[in-house]
Amino acid sequence: MRSLRQVGTASEGRHTALPPPGTVLALVVAVLAVSSSAPLIAFAAAPALAIAFWRNALATAVLTPVALTSRRAEVTGIIRGPLRREGIFCVLAGIALAAHFSTWMPAVQLGSVATATALVATQPVWQGLIAAAQGRRPSAAGWLGIGLAVAGAAWATGADIGVSGQAVLADVLALLGAMAAAVYTALGERARISLSTTTYTWICYGTCAAILVVVCLISGSSLSGYDAQTWAAILALVVGAQLLGHSMFNYALQHTSATAVSVLILLEVPGAALIAWWWLGQEPRQSSLPGLALLLAGVAVVIFGAARAGRSEPAPS
Repeated sequence: MRSLRQVGTASEGRHTALPPPGTVLALVVAVLAVSSSAPLIAFAAAPALAIAFWRNALATAVLTPVALTSRRAEVTGIIRGPLRREGIFCVLAGIALAAHFSTWMPAVQLGSVATATALVATQPVWQGLIAAAQGRRPSAAGWLGIGLAVAGAAWATGADIGVSGQAVLADVLALLGAMAAAVYTALGERARISLSTTTYTWICYGTCAAILVVVCLISGSSLSGYDAQTWAAILALVVGAQLLGHSMFNYALQHTSATAVSVLILLEVPGAALIAWWWLGQEPRQSSLPGLALLLAGVAVVIFGAARAGRSEPAPS
C-alpha cells in the first residue's frame, strides 16, 4: 500500500519542532516495515497475485472485528445511505489497489527489487499529474521534479534493456503499479473526508481481496500448497507493510509534517535494496544507480514543491 505518499499540506505549519522520541521510533519501525515488503515478495515461493490476495484478505480479517464494533455506525451509514457516496469511493479505491498489487508485485518477482521499488516510488509524480488534470497545476518546482523523476525512470529502465526483456517488462509493470497507486490515493482522499481509517481500509482491502481472488482463479494462480517459509513471508507482509508500517506512519502524522513523512517513505527504496542485497543476494546493477538516484531526487522535489504550494494557498474562510 502506498497511499501515504500523498502529500497533505493542511497541517504543515503545525509541526515545526523536532518530533518526540516516540515519533522518531515509530518512523524507524515504519520505514523498516515497508522496506521489507519487496524482499519478502521476491522471497516467497508463491505467485505474486496469490501473495497480493492473501495480503489483503488477511488484513481484512484482522480489521473486521474493529469495523463491525467500534466503527459499526459508519458501516451502517454506508449500507443505509448517508455515507453511500463515500462507500462507493472506498470500493473504487479497492479496485485501483487491486490494479496496483497486480502490477507492482509481479514486477518485484520478475525484476530487481531495487528498480521495482524505486519506480513504484514515482507515485507522487503521477499524483501531481492527476492534480494537474483536475485543474490544480503543480508549481514550477513540481514540474521540475516531475521532469527529473521521468528522466531518472527512463535512465533506470533503459539500463535494463541490455539485461533482458523480462527486466524491461518488470520496469513497465512497476510504473503501471505507481500509476494505479496514485489513482488509489486520489480516490481514498475522497473517501476519507467522512470515514475513519479503519472503515476505509476495511472496505478497500476487502474489495481488493475479492477482485484478486477472481483474478487468481482465472489465471490459475495457486492459492495454497505453499511451504512454511512462504506462509511466514506472507504473514510478515500482513503484519509489517500492510498493518504495522502504515499504522506507524499514520501515528507519526499527528506529530510531524506530512512532507517529512513523505520524504522518509522514500527511504523504503534504499532500505529494500539493502535488504534484498543482504538477504537475497540481489546486488543493484551499477548502470541503473544514477537513474534511480535522479528519480528519487525528482520525487523529493515534487513532494517539497507540493508542500510549498499548499502553504502559499490562502486558508479557507
